Amino acid sequence: MCTEGIIDRYVNFYTDFAFKKLFGTEMNKDLLISFLNALLHGREEIEDITYLNTEHIGTQEYDRRAVFDVYCKNNNGEMFVVEMQKGEQQFFKDRSIYYSSFAIREQAPKGVWNYELKGVYTIGILNFCFTDSRNKEYYHEVKLLDTRTKELFYDKLTFIYLEMPNFIKKEDELESMFDKWMYAIRHLGALEKRPDILREKIFQRLFDVAEIAKFDRKERYEYEDSLKAYRDWFSVMETAEIRGMERGMKKGMEKGMEKGMEEGMKQGIEEGKHRQLIDTARRMKELGMDDDLIAHATGLSSEEIANC
Repeated sequence: MCTEGIIDRYVNFYTDFAFKKLFGTEMNKDLLISFLNALLHGREEIEDITYLNTEHIGTQEYDRRAVFDVYCKNNNGEMFVVEMQKGEQQFFKDRSIYYSSFAIREQAPKGVWNYELKGVYTIGILNFCFTDSRNKEYYHEVKLLDTRTKELFYDKLTFIYLEMPNFIKKEDELESMFDKWMYAIRHLGALEKRPDILREKIFQRLFDVAEIAKFDRKERYEYEDSLKAYRDWFSVMETAEIRGMERGMKKGMEKGMEKGMEEGMKQGIEEGKHRQLIDTARRMKELGMDDDLIAHATGLSSEEIANC
């Protein structure tokens, strides 16, 4: 059996293979149901979900395509787009809004329709932090609000973003099922055994499904390929960051040297002008001119003129 590159007991959640296996397969949908119920903090109870086609095309042939990580609806017909993001993208928020539009538009039936929509949830599990994030918050829930009154304008469109690096609670600080899911997701790949605090049956299911030793040969190869892709991606991003820092430092040094040379040249010119004035004052003194007249003509001080 292929074992190269795999030394962990459980899968790395941030690999595409692990995310799809744990949250995107019919046989393991109880994991996603539990996670979503914990995420919604009891506002509604999801009893079942139906996985939908993850690949979507616009209404026109030339429209752009969208491929979701996980796309499903619950027993009440509400739509869920669940995405796992390894790293920050320049227009990630735009992308998130764009993806939600498919879940809205696809609800339009053929024929007569009064425009009533089911709720749409777009959920991002992020292995990075927003650059504009404040106070190390890890949970963000975004809705349409009236900017003047701050009252909720529309309650059927919800964006939830989880900044996983900001979730720093330890085992003895976990209180809710949501805390436990956050902890399990963040630390899954680094755990050697199931933590005692995660005693619920659903977490036993999670660790059983995530245990690499229980994979068949095909799954093992697929996970290793996914893990390699994740490591390669991480290495590329880390290298790009280092190169960016190096270029920034080099540019800063060049700018500093350029500024230094500019200031040096300016100082040299000033010193040259001053020496020229001194020479002029000396010649004027040799011609017997009065010190006051020399000072007026050159702008030199009486002390400088006396030392000429």
